[in-house]
Formats: sequence, structure tokens, C-alpha cells
Amino acid sequence: MSSVDDRRDVREGYRNGGATRSLNDSLEGEIQAFLIDEDQLYTYDDLTKVNPVTPATVLKCLQVRYSMKVFYTHAGCTLVALNPFQPIPDLYSLDVMKEYHYAHQPQEFKPHIFIVAEEAYRNVRGQLEPVNQSLVVSGESGAGKTWTSRCLMKYYATVASVSVVKSQDTVERIERRVLDSNPVMEAFGNACTLRNNNSSRFGKYIQLQLDRCQLLVGASVQTYLLEKTRVACQTANERNFHIFYQMMKGATDEQRKEWKMSHDQSFVWLPNSEKTIEEDCFHETVEAMVHLGINAERQGEIFRILAGILQLGNVSFSSSADESQPCHLDRAAELLCVPAEELQTCLRVRTLKAGKQSVLKPCSQAECSVRRDCLAKVIYAQLFEWLVTFINNSICADKSTWCNFIGVLDVYGFECFQTNNLEQLCINYANEKLQQHFVAHYLRAQQEEYVSEGLQWSFVKYQDNQSCLDLLEGSPISVFSLLNEESRLNRASDAKTFRVRLEKELCDNANISWDKFSKVPHFTVAHYAGKVGYQIEGMAEKNKDPVPPELISLLQKSNNQLLHQIFKDNETESQIKKGPGKTTVVSKFKNSLETLMKILHFTTPHYTRCIKPNPECKPLTFKKEEVIIQLEACGIVETIHISALLLKSLAEAELDDAKDLVEEDTPALTPVIRERGSVQLSTIPEPVTVQGWPMGLALASAPSMTVSLTATGFQKMMSVIASLNLPSRRGEYQVKTNQYTEELASIRAQPKGSVKLHCQRSPLLYADRQPDLKSDVTGFNEILLEKTL
Repeated sequence: MSSVDDRRDVREGYRNGGATRSLNDSLEGEIQAFLIDEDQLYTYDDLTKVNPVTPATVLKCLQVRYSMKVFYTHAGCTLVALNPFQPIPDLYSLDVMKEYHYAHQPQEFKPHIFIVAEEAYRNVRGQLEPVNQSLVVSGESGAGKTWTSRCLMKYYATVASVSVVKSQDTVERIERRVLDSNPVMEAFGNACTLRNNNSSRFGKYIQLQLDRCQLLVGASVQTYLLEKTRVACQTANERNFHIFYQMMKGATDEQRKEWKMSHDQSFVWLPNSEKTIEEDCFHETVEAMVHLGINAERQGEIFRILAGILQLGNVSFSSSADESQPCHLDRAAELLCVPAEELQTCLRVRTLKAGKQSVLKPCSQAECSVRRDCLAKVIYAQLFEWLVTFINNSICADKSTWCNFIGVLDVYGFECFQTNNLEQLCINYANEKLQQHFVAHYLRAQQEEYVSEGLQWSFVKYQDNQSCLDLLEGSPISVFSLLNEESRLNRASDAKTFRVRLEKELCDNANISWDKFSKVPHFTVAHYAGKVGYQIEGMAEKNKDPVPPELISLLQKSNNQLLHQIFKDNETESQIKKGPGKTTVVSKFKNSLETLMKILHFTTPHYTRCIKPNPECKPLTFKKEEVIIQLEACGIVETIHISALLLKSLAEAELDDAKDLVEEDTPALTPVIRERGSVQLSTIPEPVTVQGWPMGLALASAPSMTVSLTATGFQKMMSVIASLNLPSRRGEYQVKTNQYTEELASIRAQPKGSVKLHCQRSPLLYADRQPDLKSDVTGFNEILLEKTL
């Protein structure tokens, strides 16, 4: 395994034109020979067919395809998606969706996100274990994850529509509401950042619920770590959440009057409001809220709360109480429906507990600002949480009506800014966990499977990030455990003292380092995607996430019914959080992430790696140095290495040689075996058992076969058939793959085991399921799949 420093050296070498210096002359010659035929590079729909596989050859293929406006490319078990940074409507039209959905073999079509979607849908339809599916969309900020998730949801709302069997009213409630949850959550949870005009500032896992007929009957949304600090603090050249700008630009004169937002008023917490982006669409958000069942009265309460938050941002403080900004404070109090005097007291005076006595202490100017920001953040965070709960109540189906789900995971990408704090630490921790899942599921499992099969195999090195995860979450000592300890101390945290403790306790872990000459206390973590320095100042306070109880009490008295309801419902929870052992931000996030990983573990995952071709988000602009860093960070090249069995590591041993099996005697059929399921061959009058006879023999005996089953063995045999992706004709399935035309060596099926399909000269388990018969390449990358029954 190469270190992060080594990978950085490789990147620097690439930028200097020396990416292949460490390779031998023979390999360098092969690379040059491959790259010389540039006109043909765009034809490589699957990067496993690139030969040789190196960062240079993979990069060049992607660049040429991108220049030809081809944005999707297979990379073995992964789909690589390059962001075009411009609308390509014809690529996602209804006709294109139907084309992929109704195709007998979608894999024969050009790479597309719809292939991934359809494969997951057919897995559910075929009831292949594990039946539930997860579509993991990953990539850095601005790579196109949110757009990809939208496409997936639109696809399922279209192909799994209930319109053909249920009333139009039901359709309106299901498909429309599922789709309308997107613009609402994006308006309240996304923002314009330095790297992305529509950056998700929260993570979400959407479960699309399917009934026994694989029709979409509902959905549910689980969210993770909303970046609520953005409400009161925006980095230079960044913006607040979209919804505030939508209100400013889309409100009518009547609404502006109601929200105390005059045309000439500016807001401290709305920087860069002159910038116009596509997401500033207020009317679309309002329309989606209506479809979700949020009526005009409730919308009015929501927007008055948001307007009140903006007015809070304009409240400033001085050392004297009568020099505060009464105008803005009065407006904020009026919009939040709380008494202005009580609001001012809560912001300027804190209550200290001395035994059973309560002592009032005036706050300093800085403390007043902190309490104001805290009030705004807690209001917005609780409003967002209420909104998600409302959406779930609107779109979630009753458990009795659905039996399987397809999950779509859209999480924040790996982040590294000039200043990184707790938010970036949690975000990058989540990306570490997802990378580990990808490595465990595809890379490590594949190589271990090859060894267990007794294949000759040269191991491909890949970046295992377990040591980094041990640093962050390990037991008994880790960054998170030390941070939680620091946060629970009944005193203000000292950044320098905490840095010393981190260095003392974690000095043995190679993934953490410190710049001893830096004047700002920090620590640096070597993540799988690169090194990130985290500022310690303020980290413990953010982890505590303290909310003064008097602020909560004030909001519970609000005459805004929604605001009153939100905080009245959380009264018990707020009482619990007052204690010293309250749940920290890190603990809460870690627990929710562990729940997510358990879900992913028990589903069939499908990975889509979104790539950002350039940092400026310019249309059709491909910068090699940006792309190569992302490819290396997410392990794409290693994935291709393993999937394609690079540089002559194809196993020479063949599995279950069907020619030997043909000579074996046919086993006698017992009544029990006959009941459990059998295969009827066109050349043999008696049914042939699947249990005792490998299916490779069946395929060797005849170019086609019809499956004859009893009710007992139906589900099992359907799983075998579904795994082959065979076209159905009036209930009969024609097997079109034949070992002599497609070099299939065998199909093995066991009653309680697995179905394994192998090709001669290739042990690959996850690859091109439908190899192109016109291709000159045979026996390479043509294994179908392995699924557990």
C-alpha cells in the first residue's frame, strides 16, 4: 500500500510529464502504442478493456470521450460519470429512460446512469439476494452527485410507476411527491460554495419503497449533519442556503411587506446576493411544497421564521444595552412572534446556576453575538428537521404495502478548504467509511475470492484506509474520543492544550501530523484522498453544540404555531441535553453513520463515481491534473486493475471444464430432487436436476433449454434465470449464452449455495455480463456474475 506522500509524489510527477518514469521500457512502449491511436480511444466504453491499464491510459480515454461529449464510462464494477457542466437534455429524456428500461440487454447500450438504475431494479424484480439495493453516488463537491441522484429518482418514478394499475389521484400522491421532495430539500439544504453552485450541505439516503409487483409506492428520507453554521457564517465568496435568496428574488410586494423585507434592505447573512444561479427558483420550491401537502398557512409560518432569521443577522451589539439595534431586533421578534423585550434579554443576559439559585449575568459583546448566532442556527436546524419529518409523513408508504427498497445515497464529497473545522472532519470521516465499504465489497473481496478458488493471481495494491479510520474512531483512544472528552469538561476548551494532548496520545499513528512552526493550533490527517489540516480553535465548542435553555424557553412561547410546535415537541430532549453527558455532534453523527453502513452492508451496492473535470465548473473543460487526483483518490485505477486482471495475470487454470463433464454419467433422479426443480433439455427426454448436475452440462448439450419447475423450486430457479438476464417469452426463458460461442466454461448451482458462472481464461466475477459477439476479444472480461441464492 502506498502512502499519501507517495501518491502526492506521483501526482507531482504526472504534472511534470513523468507519470510513467517508474515503469519499465516495455510497459512504456505499450502505453505509447496504445495512446497513438487517439481516434479510437473514445470507443472504450469499459476501461477494463484498456491495455495496458495505467493512470495515463485511463486518463487519456476519459479525456477523449469527454471531448466527444461522452460522459459515462464503465470501470469494471463502477460507473464513472464526468460532469459536463451544461444541460444535456436529450441524454435524460423520457424516451431514453424507456429505451434502457425495455431493452432485453441494457448492458449492450452505451454506458449511462440508467444502466445502473435498471440493473438494480431488475435485481429486485428477480429477487436476487440480497434483494434490497443501494446506489452509492460519490465524488467531490461539484462533481455532479446531486444531479445524478435526481436522475435516479426520476428514472424510478417513471419505470416503476403505478399509473397503469391505480387511480390518477394515487399517482399524484406517490410519484409527484417523491420527486417534489428534491427541490424542497435542495432549497433548504443546498448552497452556493466556492466549488459548486448547488452544493449539498447535508447528506441524505433516500429509500424508494417497492411493492410485490416492484411498483413505487412510497419513499423515506434519512438526513445527516446539516451544516447549520452556514446560516450565521458564510465563507468569503460563498452564500447562505438557497431558500433565503429565493425569497429575496421571488417574493411578491405583498410577501415582502409581510416578511419585513423592503427592496432596498440588505442582509448581513446574505452575501453575494447579486449572483444569479439556476437554483434561485422560488416559485418551483413553493409549488413543490404545495404538492407535498404544505398548505398556504403553514408556508406563511415557515417564511416568516426564515425572514426572522435574516433580521437577527442584522442585529449588532455594543457594550451598552441601549446601543443595540432595536429596529432589527423588533422586526426579528415580530416575525418570530416573541416579545421583543424577552428576546433582547435572552441575547444580552445569561442565566447561571449556583446550586438551586439562578444568577443573571450580563454578556459581553462577543457573547451576545454568539448567542444570536446560536438562536438562528437552532431555529434553522429544527425547521429543517421538521421539514424532513413532514416530507417523510407525506411520501412514506405503510410498511404493510412495500417489501423491498432501492436506496439512493447522496453525501457530501471529500472537502479540503483553506480553513477546515469540525464540519469538514465529519464529512471526510463519512467519505472514509464509504471508501472502506467500497474497498471491502469490491477490491478486497474479489482478491480473496480468487485465492479461495485456487487461482493464480498477482495481487494488485490498493489504498486500505483502516489506519485512518482507527485514528478517527478507534478504541480506546482516537481523535473523536479525545474530542468528546474535551467537549464534556465543565470549562472552556483551550486549543493549544488540546493539541498537546492529541500529539501525546496519537503520536504512534502515521496518519496524523503537526506543523510545529504553525502559530494556529491544528492537526493534519492523511486521508485516502489527501492530507487535510484541521483548525482546533472552536472545534470542542462546535462539538458541544450548546443551546442556552432560556433561548429554548423563549421559542416555546412563540405565537408562531409552527415554531411553538417544533420546540414544544423537543422540550424533553432539550432537558436531557443539559447534563454533562449529553450527546455530542460527533457521537450523534457517528451513530447515524454506523446505522447507514449496516443498511449498505445488507444491500447490493452499485457505485457511481462522479468526477469534476475542472475546478471552475466550466462546460466541457477537462483538466488532467484535477481528474487524475480524483481517480487516484477513489481507487478507480485499482478497481480497473483487479477487474481486468492487468499485465498478464489472467489465471491459466480453467474452472469446471465442461468437456470433462460431458463424459460423466447422468445421475439418477429421485422424487425429492425432481420436486425441488429441474432443467428440461431439448435433447434429453428426462428432466435434469440442477442439484446434481452443473448447468454447464446443460448448456453444453443444447444451444437452448426450457425450464420446467414445480412450485417448490420456483423461487430458486427464477433466481438462477434472473441472474442470466434472459429474455422472457410467455413464461419460457431461452438461454442464448452457449459455452462454445461465448466461451462459457460452466454455470454451477447448489440448492443452498451460490450460482457461479465462469469463462475460460478469465476468473473475473463482476464484469461485462453480455460480451459483444462482434468483438475481436474473446475469453477476456466475460464472466457473468456470482449471486447467493
